[in-house]
Amino acid sequence: MAQQRAMEVTATNIANMNTPGYRALRTQFADWLSRQNNADTPPGGRVIAYTQDRATWRDSKSGTLRQTGNPFDLGLPGEGFFALETPAGTRLTRNGRFAPLTDGTLADSAGNALLDTAGQAIRIGATDTRVVIAGDSTISSENGQLGRVGVVRPEDPTRLTAQGDTLLDPRGPTVAVTAPNITQGAIEDSNAHPVLEITRMIKDHRQFEFVAQFVRAAEERQRDAIERLLPATRAV
Repeated sequence: MAQQRAMEVTATNIANMNTPGYRALRTQFADWLSRQNNADTPPGGRVIAYTQDRATWRDSKSGTLRQTGNPFDLGLPGEGFFALETPAGTRLTRNGRFAPLTDGTLADSAGNALLDTAGQAIRIGATDTRVVIAGDSTISSENGQLGRVGVVRPEDPTRLTAQGDTLLDPRGPTVAVTAPNITQGAIEDSNAHPVLEITRMIKDHRQFEFVAQFVRAAEERQRDAIERLLPATRAV
């Protein structure tokens, strides 16, 4: 079951290799020790170790920034997340692919509004034709300053909970990133590297097959033992 879980996680990473802002998933396994008290000593000692699926976590390394030329694509080379207004509440993302809706609201592909530093939706006016977003998150056009993109980080990163491939629930308060260093006209690629993930999948598959063969061999030995013992039992 642990090896199957590892393969599922690696398959998810491979499926999101082209998802902007995606952070690769990693599994955390540990030994669960069963101490055999008041029993005959098992082969190898008085402790039997089992595999325990402890957690799944996300790799925090940044992906490569790729230039797109779209003025509403935003990249974050350093720490922090963009804040989005979703039907379920405020969510965080590293996916900086945005575009104005019909009412001028700057939003992601799902229609979730990008929030400013005050927690309000950012709107681009019909007369704002030359939008510039500076590294300090200031938004301006030929009509003057329009606001600032909100870039935040959770106070407790360990409480981040994934919702989909790129949205994260902070599950707690967030604080503003003072120097976001936004790059306009670029997006952050997934940090899941194709060669590494495919290599990991091959390794996971080989380990899964080894464990499966071991289990099948153990079942065959048990079945063979039962078939040998049953005639003797009936004879008695």
